[in-house]
Amino acid sequence: MSNRLLNICKALKQQNQKALAVLIDPDKMQGESLRNFIVNAEQAKVNFYFVGGSLMTQGEVSHCIEQIKLISKKPVILFPGSVSQVNEQADGILFLSLISGRNPDLLIGQHVVAAPLLKKMDIEVLPTGYMLIDGGQPTTVSYISQTQPIPHDKPEIATCTAMAGELLGLKLLYMDAGSGAKKAINPIMIEQVSKQTSLPLIIGGGIKSPKQAVNAAQAGADIIVIGTAFENEPDLIFEMAEAIKNVNTINV
Repeated sequence: MSNRLLNICKALKQQNQKALAVLIDPDKMQGESLRNFIVNAEQAKVNFYFVGGSLMTQGEVSHCIEQIKLISKKPVILFPGSVSQVNEQADGILFLSLISGRNPDLLIGQHVVAAPLLKKMDIEVLPTGYMLIDGGQPTTVSYISQTQPIPHDKPEIATCTAMAGELLGLKLLYMDAGSGAKKAINPIMIEQVSKQTSLPLIIGGGIKSPKQAVNAAQAGADIIVIGTAFENEPDLIFEMAEAIKNVNTINV
């Protein structure tokens, strides 16, 4: 099985370069709005497309991926809320283990169901330690997962959890405040996790401005994921991309 995507993530970490990923929820972005958004994302030169959501009732993952691939050659990575979102048209899948919670179904249960499907698919599997962080209000993912997020002001808990994930053999870390979070993850928490682990670090949830994206990147995030902010304000993608580009210019 190819490690192309994992190697890209590792290279970002090693070279101190930052990437921008857009998270597309097929329930919330469809039809012409989806196509226009992908066109904007290509013009902004985003690095990754993440596809999925905590709860999907209408959107089709397959159709969403097809639309992205009609326009873009950038990697499409599944960010699945359940086994039903597994799709072989994607280039990779974040095989998320919710290490911040104690729900066995999301630590290993769903993975057992998905494993035989993924073994048959030509898709890169990215074992990812998924950590929910308090974003100031309950989110869909915290409700659906029935888990309590790590408190916003407890970086030591996040750091120890991330260290455990690395020692368990996971390949990526994803800290998420959740869709619609009121506040972004504390940069102090990001910095401590980044310093105490060697895994590529993905940060998402609550990032609504270029400054917040820059704060996350400068604190140690390797990939910044933005979804809800772009759903509400599609043109914001250009400002976010420019902000990340400027951080990379400084880091060269």
